[in-house]
Amino acid sequence: MGTWGTGPFDSDIAADFVDDLEGLTHQQVIDVLERAFQRVTDSGERVDGGDGAEAVAAGALVASTLPDSPIAIDPDDGPREPLPELPASLRASARLALDRVLQDGSEMATGWVDSADADQWHKEVRQILEALETSTDH
Repeated sequence: MGTWGTGPFDSDIAADFVDDLEGLTHQQVIDVLERAFQRVTDSGERVDGGDGAEAVAAGALVASTLPDSPIAIDPDDGPREPLPELPASLRASARLALDRVLQDGSEMATGWVDSADADQWHKEVRQILEALETSTDH
């Protein structure tokens, strides 16, 4: 897996995930995002690194669509087409998946060679999670 940074789109897997959203209908985009979260929440004790990378990217995309969200997607990283209006249920799915990605047993949480990178990655995922949680309070 090619990873060049700690951001939600800084890997080949995440970039491919975003590319796969191109040309899909609004409902298909919603379905793809939901499946990314579902793969993580349905995994057993171990969360696959690829599934985790896709869930983090999907979570960032969902968080970026919320009003007053601090999560902004660089146009070079995000889909070319704007995301459709997303159902509120997707936020709950994203929160559950990101919670799992941060836990022990997640390849993404434990696979970092450099502890500074690991700390930065954890911080970025928690920021996405906070944006998803804050939006439901309004």
